[in-house]
Amino acid sequence: MQPIAAEGPMTTRLLVSAAEPARSALDCLLRPRSIAIVGASPQFAKINGRPLKHLIDKGYTGRLYPVNPKYSEIAGLASYPDVAALPEATDLAIVALPAREVEACIAALGRRGVAAAVIFSSGFGEMGADGKRVEQSLRACADAHGVVICGPNCLGFVNAFDNVYATFSQYADGDTGAGPVAFVTQSGAFGTAIAALVRHRGLGLGYFINTGNEAGVSFSDLMLAVIEDPRIRVAAGYLEGMRDGPGLIRLAQRCAELGKPLVLTKVGRMAAGVRAAASHTGSLAVEDDVFDAVLRQHGVLRARNEEQMLDMLEALCSDRVPHGGGLGIATQSGGAGVMMADHAEELDLEVPALAPETQAALAKVMPAFGAAGNPVDVTGQFVGNPDLLLESVVTLLADPQVHVGIVWLQLMTAYVDLLVGIFCQIRDRTDRPFIICWVAAPPEAVRRLRAEGMVVFGAGERAVEAAATMVRHRQILRVAAENRAERAALAAAVERVAADVCGDFSDGVQPTAQATAWLQAAGVPMAPVALARHGDEAQAAWRSFGGPVVLKIESPDITHKTEVGGVLLKLNDEAAVRQGFATLLKRARKARPEARLDGVVVQPMTAGQLELVIGVQRDPSFGMVLMVGLGGVLVEVLKDVVFRLGPFSEAEGLRMLDGLRVRTLLDGVRGQPAVDRAAIAALLSRLSIWAAAMAPRLDELDLNPVLVGPTGPVAVDCVMVFRGQGGG
Repeated sequence: MQPIAAEGPMTTRLLVSAAEPARSALDCLLRPRSIAIVGASPQFAKINGRPLKHLIDKGYTGRLYPVNPKYSEIAGLASYPDVAALPEATDLAIVALPAREVEACIAALGRRGVAAAVIFSSGFGEMGADGKRVEQSLRACADAHGVVICGPNCLGFVNAFDNVYATFSQYADGDTGAGPVAFVTQSGAFGTAIAALVRHRGLGLGYFINTGNEAGVSFSDLMLAVIEDPRIRVAAGYLEGMRDGPGLIRLAQRCAELGKPLVLTKVGRMAAGVRAAASHTGSLAVEDDVFDAVLRQHGVLRARNEEQMLDMLEALCSDRVPHGGGLGIATQSGGAGVMMADHAEELDLEVPALAPETQAALAKVMPAFGAAGNPVDVTGQFVGNPDLLLESVVTLLADPQVHVGIVWLQLMTAYVDLLVGIFCQIRDRTDRPFIICWVAAPPEAVRRLRAEGMVVFGAGERAVEAAATMVRHRQILRVAAENRAERAALAAAVERVAADVCGDFSDGVQPTAQATAWLQAAGVPMAPVALARHGDEAQAAWRSFGGPVVLKIESPDITHKTEVGGVLLKLNDEAAVRQGFATLLKRARKARPEARLDGVVVQPMTAGQLELVIGVQRDPSFGMVLMVGLGGVLVEVLKDVVFRLGPFSEAEGLRMLDGLRVRTLLDGVRGQPAVDRAAIAALLSRLSIWAAAMAPRLDELDLNPVLVGPTGPVAVDCVMVFRGQGGG
């Protein structure tokens, strides 16, 4: 039967028989039926010998073809002198050659029809400018010959389900039993350490993948491929840099659609991606803060470090999901219960009061000196009466306001069999998830409980954080469902705005009047403005507004007007307005003699009980990011700001406001009425849609302050900066 060509992901054409369905290049990479090892060595201790050893020892059942002209056979397998001599076009090639030989090898693989390659070789982009040029040439070669590449400069990967060990990593030396976690890492050495810790916890990795330099497939490409495997329940990743923001968002959305948690650890939390910017948004848009906000917006769980990642994975691998946010705590120590309840409040977990019937049921089994509230203090009496712990926890978890539980105990070295038996009975008598916090637990107890599918930690705060992770994931799935329903409407709104916007799109700072008009047309409440080029026009504008006005210098070169004394307030007669006009020009010329002066903006005075700053900044990884925070001149000192990637809905705007540390100010203090949160959220959503529509032109935007009063929010100052359409 003649082979036919078929299209797969990554635009790679594969030859398949008409009798079998087409396989994608990524499927050939990760689940190969045949593997060529180019540069294979019979010395299994070497990097180029280890993959063949692992594949043989671990029981890979596909076809193996060593390629090395020095040998006629390796480990009992025929060895081929070059790629062209291979008896078939393998699904995957493992390339373990010096860097100078890699590009020619990839070209040969493409000519032979090999779909994918994993490249161990170093000496590419990690070596500096010359290495980057070599890597770019390699990428172009792979694209031209239709070979999907993982790497270079990587450890390779493990697919433990199918015994594919395309790696020389030390992780493959030990027991690599398949499990429900897929782990993709940009770091080889640190990623291996995390993989070893996962194994130590007994969780099991179905996939372990090191992406290396990502000259071909990216972190997101690979994770998107493995999360489709029904045997994977949780996805975990380690990032050293953000190379593909849109890809990461697609990954997060797909994980949410599948109901699979995505846990990421990214280093460089404190590295500021701040540049000199015309807007407050630009100066506040620290790279990691934006990254963290976009991840939260799209339902990604972020771990501070490898230990917290492992805690999250252990909790999320549980087959039980909380259906609410209520935490029930049963403890052997009243102090431990208080400590955990305090931490739960810090994490916005509710520790609810128990229902009267729950308290009555607990009172029947509790010792007289125990506590039947929440936390439940069962004391140490359960050692003599095991039913005390069993019935107390089962009763606690049955309360309608308790959705996840924590059971805290310590030591109990002599009672391992008893306690393991009690916890198994608790598991069998309830459908609620619960976490065991066993301080200084005997290793045998931890091993046996984990073997029974239970979640075990050795510290109270870690247990609370794990419970919060389980609750957070449930909330993520709910919000993700809402966002999916809204996505099409937001995209349509962006298209409508993009079609309607017209005007002068010259680069640089935009005239205030034009910027105000664009935003007003988009539904963003803006205080009216008029441009005065001389004193008579300023007086005419004052008369038209019919009350006190603000005068502001108008110059594309002066974006922070207060720094040059470029703002005058509460002017309410002809003489004051005319004199104010002259004063602003004089001050501007003195402070910035090189600045272009277009005149003075006249604006009616606007009052508000609260000042916000709202802005948009182009993030190099993700695109148009919107910010809201406490406004005024102290915004860059307080830095109480929240970011979101646009476009987004009004519901997401409300969640932004809930993320502010000073959110209680929105509810009114010292007799002030509460502000209209819905109106602010509507402003944020409309601005995010406009910014997304203007993405080819808009570079940054600053609305500061936005005054919030009884009639809602209104922006009274605007700095808008365009860049060349389609520019980088």
